[in-house]
Amino acid sequence: MLDEAVFHRAASQPAVWLEQLEALLEWRKQPNVTLQLLPFSAGLHDLMGGSLTVLRLANGKAVAYLEGSKSGELVEDSGRVQELRLSHDSERGKALSPEQTTKFIQQLVKEIRSCLPAKPI
Repeated sequence: MLDEAVFHRAASQPAVWLEQLEALLEWRKQPNVTLQLLPFSAGLHDLMGGSLTVLRLANGKAVAYLEGSKSGELVEDSGRVQELRLSHDSERGKALSPEQTTKFIQQLVKEIRSCLPAKPI
């Protein structure tokens, strides 16, 4: 799940940004990947400002990893991991469907391509 803000902060070179977006469109085809955009209309939430990864270990225990621009934190406390999972699930319910997300990215790719200089033949 990616916040809509990710799609409004372009790379300094449009060709690089285009490559990144095209990579997302390829990754979403993997059977273990679900790509969803969390729109601005979802409002403020407690997962803003970083990323959250929840890992299930072989022993059934779950841990979470929170990462910001200058730090990271491994969360092992089961109660706190559960809170983070609930926050994630709540926001996922407000996210665009994978199909809507794909259409959003494809439209953005189209817009970027229209701004790039034509390649010589």
